[in-house]
Amino acid sequence: MTDDLDGSDDAETVSFGFGGVVYEIDLGQKNRAKLEKALAPFIEAGRRVPRGGRRRAADRSGASVDRGAVRAWAKSVGIKVPERGRISADIMRQYEEAH
Repeated sequence: MTDDLDGSDDAETVSFGFGGVVYEIDLGQKNRAKLEKALAPFIEAGRRVPRGGRRRAADRSGASVDRGAVRAWAKSVGIKVPERGRISADIMRQYEEAH
């Protein structure tokens, strides 16, 4: 199999999703590394979605939790938490276990 971008050999199929669409592309090691590097900050900040599709808001863990309270609690116990934006699932889990 060859790389769809540069034609190099030893490519493998990589799947990724964006905008509700799943894509596949055949990439060699070099181009796969480029894709992984470019997507890394988005993957780290994002949430995994079950294979069955997107979760409904009611199914999301902590959907009814006061985010301000979570941030205040995290700071009070020495956990670094962003002032704005998404709170990691790990911090949400720790908050829920503590309360």
